[in-house]
This record gives sequence, structure tokens and C-alpha cells, in this order.
Amino acid sequence: MSPDNAFDPARARAYMVQRQLRARGITDERVLAAMGSVPRERFVASELREQAYEDGALAIGHGQTISQPWVVAAICQGLELTGTERVLDVGAGSGYSSAVLAELAREVLAVELIGALARRARRVLAELGYENVEVREGDASAGVPGEEPFDAIAVHAAAPRVPAGLVAQLRPGGRLVVPIASDGADMLTAFRRVDEGSEHPMLERYVIAPCRFVPLLGAGGYSG
Repeated sequence: MSPDNAFDPARARAYMVQRQLRARGITDERVLAAMGSVPRERFVASELREQAYEDGALAIGHGQTISQPWVVAAICQGLELTGTERVLDVGAGSGYSSAVLAELAREVLAVELIGALARRARRVLAELGYENVEVREGDASAGVPGEEPFDAIAVHAAAPRVPAGLVAQLRPGGRLVVPIASDGADMLTAFRRVDEGSEHPMLERYVIAPCRFVPLLGAGGYSG
């Protein structure tokens, strides 16, 4: 590769923000700034780094993927974060989405079912200096026992239905973004809890877009 064609991550990020995100309906300036600052190439294998900003998902091993940039941005935009929130990141995978959320929220608890991925995400996030992210290995598909309710919850795998355990761990007024599996496509959907902490939570919902995700494994998803 000639010097003129050498991979420039900063240029690739800027191009991604303009052509993949802003041009396709991502309007939250905080989300656009976060996506423009997190080095996505650090969260993929070295042989895939020059593909990191392409408009598609990439394999990260263990049958999992890092979602395409637009999907990550759409999830973050759907959460409507202001910077004060405590966020649960379910299915953290490579840790990329956790890094973007860390740019947008006060605190992020990232939970990944596959131990090798959780360890890698923890290492990369630490190397990049994200002190407001805690990475745990485990099943958070039905919530995290012992934790206080969260202001926002992001789910990066398709659930067969809205996970009741996650709704129960969402503060009144909080937002949950989760792909809901259907026959044709997974429907990336945003929910807002509108009750005041009643025994039977009430939700407002809107569909963001059809997408394709790996299945959500665990107590709140598929048994695997």
C-alpha cells in the first residue's frame, strides 16, 4: 500500500460519521461526536482494522460480531442520553459499544456472556483509559441481581420478546433499546418506562429500524 493510500483511522472515522451516520438519520450531535472519537479499529482483530469503519458488522470470534457503526449509533441515539445516566450494556461483545456509551453517560456497566470476549473488552477499554466502564462476565439478559435500577439499558442481541427482567431493572422514565426478533428481520426497538414504579411496568415503544443481530442467549433471551 502506498503512503497516499495508507489507512488513516481519524479520516476513516470522520468519513463514517458523515456518510454512514449523519446522512442516514443520526442527528444527536453528542452521539455523532462520540462515534467520531472512539477508535473502533482497536476493538477488532489486527487483520480487520482497515475494515473497521466499513458499513457492516465484523466478526470478533466465538460466533459474535461487532455491529455496524450505524446500528451502534442508532442504539445510542434511541437511549437519549444526556451525560448523567447509569447505563447497562447487555452483550458488550468487543467493548466498542461500551466505549461509545461511556462517552455519553456517567457510568456504564458492561456485561458479556462469553468470558474471552469480556476479558478482551476489559483490557482494551482500560488501555484506552475508560475509567467509567466496568466489564463483567455473565448473563445480564434478565437483569443484574443486586444492582440498583438503571437509567438506560442497551441490548446488542435479538430477543424473542421484551426481556421482563430488564424492564423491571429500568427506572421510571428510563429507556431500553433492544432488537426484537421477527420472521423477516430483527426490529430494533426503543422502549420508555412511563409508570411510577408500579408492580406492572408500562412502556411506550417505537421501532427504530429493521436490522440483523445475533440471538440474545440467556435467561431473558434464548436458552442457547
